[in-house]
Amino acid sequence: MSSLRHQRSVPLSDGNCIPILGLGTCALDKPVKGETTEAVKTAIEVGYRHFDGALMYGNEDEVGEAIRAKIADGTVKREDIFYTSKVWMTYLSPPLVQKALAKTLKSLQLDYVDLYLVHWPMALKPSDKELFPKDADGKVLKDNVDFRETWLAMECCKDAGLVRSIGVSNFNRRQLEMILKMPNLKYKPVCNQVECHPYLNQNKLLKYCQCNNIVLVGYSPLGTPRNPELFSTKNPILRNDPVLIKIGEKHSKTAAQVILRYQVQRGVVVIPKSFNPGRMKQNKEIFDFQLTDEEMESINGLNKDSRFIILEELIDHPMYPFHDEY
Repeated sequence: MSSLRHQRSVPLSDGNCIPILGLGTCALDKPVKGETTEAVKTAIEVGYRHFDGALMYGNEDEVGEAIRAKIADGTVKREDIFYTSKVWMTYLSPPLVQKALAKTLKSLQLDYVDLYLVHWPMALKPSDKELFPKDADGKVLKDNVDFRETWLAMECCKDAGLVRSIGVSNFNRRQLEMILKMPNLKYKPVCNQVECHPYLNQNKLLKYCQCNNIVLVGYSPLGTPRNPELFSTKNPILRNDPVLIKIGEKHSKTAAQVILRYQVQRGVVVIPKSFNPGRMKQNKEIFDFQLTDEEMESINGLNKDSRFIILEELIDHPMYPFHDEY
């Protein structure tokens, strides 16, 4: 299976590379203190080198603690780790972008992040205390910020050496084009991180990104926890899909491993979130088999254009990305 080795990282348009498999660290269900630290340490020990985080997740201090501990004990060097963070919607005003990054670097206690993303194309009123600042009636307070101005501030972060690569998250095609057509564009987005799984395969967006040398990074590749407060529960549980289970049985793999393999064969970077050591190991065991063209087509056929991540409170935001087709 040596022919599969090259699939373990993907080149970015700026000359850097991103590992095709990473560990998501989103912990919106408020994990026990120390849980993220232990999970990231374990992940490094079993071979993960790519970690996806964000200021919004509220646990970058624990991620940084784990990375620094594994550097200190000689398991890895800083350059072995690829860490992604994101600027939240309350910091999209250009003067606040580097302030948000400074918060992230202080939490991590690291000198730079490998990839920094605009988390969403929608701006909210600036706030250091609330992720979703609201008025007296409980309505989310939006802000009028042109994310192309945010992008110029992102470029300054790269020029300052605080980040190695810059990209976006949850952008649709029209919004990507708005950045790509900027007359004063210095660095184009190296990636677009979006929800992506067999029930939302993002084929059109993937093709557009590939044509523009933008890597697609898929979050929630295995679906999401069925928490009605945070996520849509309309979709059935992805890993229970009989098509995926049957393909997995053919290869002596789980449905989850089939899903992840499907993505890496398409060139999609995947960041499954699991703090379970056994599942972390299983999610890494996807480079010793290959799905056939017929199997890939069968999985493509599962697409329902169904989203788990909706952000219903922001649907009326003028920059809400999911109203457009892709």
